[in-house]
Amino acid sequence: QVQLVESGGGLVQAGDSLRLSCAASGRTFSAYAMGWFRQAPGKEREFVSTISQDGGRTYYADSVKGRFTISRDNSKNTVYLQMNSLKPEDTAVYYCAAGPYSDRRSLGYSYWGQGTQVTVSS
Repeated sequence: QVQLVESGGGLVQAGDSLRLSCAASGRTFSAYAMGWFRQAPGKEREFVSTISQDGGRTYYADSVKGRFTISRDNSKNTVYLQMNSLKPEDTAVYYCAAGPYSDRRSLGYSYWGQGTQVTVSS
């Protein structure tokens, strides 16, 4: 089992930045690829970014490419999502997830956090 707890969400204005964190406990963090997903009201959960076990490979949704950066610190069992130049359309609940592969599909992940709300006002 892996327990994931997100933090760092909040209410910001368009153009601002936020850094989300996801702390993991349980089984070996470095054995898992990590992903960030988000879900806006009335919409399906969508892929945001993913990072490989060693941090060497990262992937992003086109909608966030160039604005968001995913990273991880295996010594701290934590994955981060640095979000810059935030837009109102980034408003959503953000979830981190752990799985065996860097997958853009939510079904590729076995463990999920409870989510953290990000609200971007215009």
